[in-house]
Amino acid sequence: MRQDVMQRVFIFLATAFGTLAFAQTPTAPEAEFNIRESYTKYEYRIPMRDGKRLFTSVYVPKDQSKTYPFLIQRTPYSAAPYGVDEYPRRLGPAPELLKLGYIFVTQDVRGRYMSEGRFIEMTPHQVVKGPKDVDESTDMYDTAEWLLKNVPYNNGRIGLWGNSYPGFFVSSSIIDSHPAVKAASPQAPVTDLYMGDDSYHNGAFMLASNFGFYTGFKQQDTPTLPPKNQIRFDFGSQDAYEFYLKAGTLADIIKLTSADKNSLFASQAVNDTYSDYWQSRDISRHLKNIKTAVLTVGGWYDLEDPVGPLKVYKEIGKNNKGIFNSLVMGPWSHGGWLRYDGAKLGHVDFGFKTADWYRKNILVPFFEKYLKDKDGVKVAEANVFETGTNVWRQYPQWPPAAAQPKSLYLKAGGRLGWMQDSTKGFDEYISDPAKPVPYTSAVTINVPQEYVVGDQRFAASRTDVLVYQSDVLEEDVTIAGPVRPKLFASTSGTDSDFVVKLIDVYPAELNMANVNPASQTSAAPRDVPVPSVQMAGFQQLIRGEPFRAKFRKSFVTPSPMVPNQVDKIEFDLPDILHTFRRGHRIMVQIQSSWFPLVDRNPQTFVSIPSAKASDYVKATQRVFRGGAESSALGVWVMANPAAK
Repeated sequence: MRQDVMQRVFIFLATAFGTLAFAQTPTAPEAEFNIRESYTKYEYRIPMRDGKRLFTSVYVPKDQSKTYPFLIQRTPYSAAPYGVDEYPRRLGPAPELLKLGYIFVTQDVRGRYMSEGRFIEMTPHQVVKGPKDVDESTDMYDTAEWLLKNVPYNNGRIGLWGNSYPGFFVSSSIIDSHPAVKAASPQAPVTDLYMGDDSYHNGAFMLASNFGFYTGFKQQDTPTLPPKNQIRFDFGSQDAYEFYLKAGTLADIIKLTSADKNSLFASQAVNDTYSDYWQSRDISRHLKNIKTAVLTVGGWYDLEDPVGPLKVYKEIGKNNKGIFNSLVMGPWSHGGWLRYDGAKLGHVDFGFKTADWYRKNILVPFFEKYLKDKDGVKVAEANVFETGTNVWRQYPQWPPAAAQPKSLYLKAGGRLGWMQDSTKGFDEYISDPAKPVPYTSAVTINVPQEYVVGDQRFAASRTDVLVYQSDVLEEDVTIAGPVRPKLFASTSGTDSDFVVKLIDVYPAELNMANVNPASQTSAAPRDVPVPSVQMAGFQQLIRGEPFRAKFRKSFVTPSPMVPNQVDKIEFDLPDILHTFRRGHRIMVQIQSSWFPLVDRNPQTFVSIPSAKASDYVKATQRVFRGGAESSALGVWVMANPAAK
């Protein structure tokens, strides 16, 4: 097997799903450590309790003067390169760990590539098991037991790590885990696909990312090597907005994959309520009986799994007292801490190499302490990067106890402020599914990772986008924790999406002496070119989320909106830690489409996966403000020491 097979797999999946596939590609600052010179590779087919065998690659240090802990990654993306003489360019979550010495293990999970068995999407955890019942927890337990007995020079300790889908396998593996598992790092872990991770956000289907991914990530019938030449889906266009709009309804888009019996796209699209299908796959409700130290890692600007890390950290802390449970949230896109140095994203410059700092001061000390008893830098419970001021903060918990609840009210004249209006009023716009609001100004067939910090001026100029902004801030405002929109809204239809975006508006005139010149022209490694932009007046997206109004009462049982009747819609945007600087403004944009990031809502109460073209109609949307119907964003604000 040639060494470049794994790279082809990565490149294909990256093209298909933006960033998810790079879960296995650690960052570039490695000094090109030669793995072949220092490690010997072995390949095994490890038997599970039900008789199936899982393909496993093991890399053992050649220095046999001491023992080493295992560091295991279980993945659905291939343990390639295959063959004991074939070595990868990278191993593990940080190049520094290669030099420090670990026994690195990469395993194809059940039913993927060279492992036997049937792959199940987000394997449901079995609480009660018979002697031959299996899930990801038992597969990890059986793997650990076999490795400890059959691989020499191990010190009896095991660490786990994985990013994105492999992060899910870490979370699921530490439930009732083998006692030798002492440290685990789920990174951007897929946790609850329906509730805010890859598939659905507040009932709205994340169309472009899922279509791109599942036309490449498919079910397989038998153990197989990665294809040498992966056949990509032929979009016939480089413009995703144009492609998905011409493709038609969601039902039409589903038909594009229906001829492929191994496609997993339809199962995502047709299960559009929070049914047993999704609930059984929510690993967060099973994060109990965990004995290992846990370091959960995520990115504030993760376009795929923004909720997973926060939910894993919260549930582990709630259900497993007495263990070390830590959270890291940096200024990164999905897996950006593995691939890039973290100095910038798109046009936004963070001032230094944040990913390098995290690996040196948090990740490496974590594994060294719990797998080798080496005390170094003390790792706090919450290690979070404050964007805006560009500084790492350490707190004894997340969200920080010092954050206090406040409300940002929508006001007449497109204003935004801390005091609500006494006079009632509303703002309205017409939402047309035939002309949906794009989520990015970039022309690309992929989902560019930098859209999460993208300039929103293109949207602010549209008549179907409501814009509210504060006065120029006289002092810094730091928001720490979840953002909770409370909208009083109506629609002339019977269903509607409401997309709420929180935006940092830069001053119209910047002091250029305080701006990094690089941020004016280019970006860090990215999916699509980012054109030059002047940061003066830049409207940086901080957080945005859709909400499908028919789920305002229940995600299990949707209910129609009553035409032109005011209803209350409340939901959570994922947590942030961002400082809106003095001289900036805070902006909120509200719209009813975000295409093709999110599938189009017909704006009639129908099952969207089977909706007809005639079901898609224009609707007049109203957002109310003032008096008893004061729409607002609930936020948690840190006290400003400079203001005391």
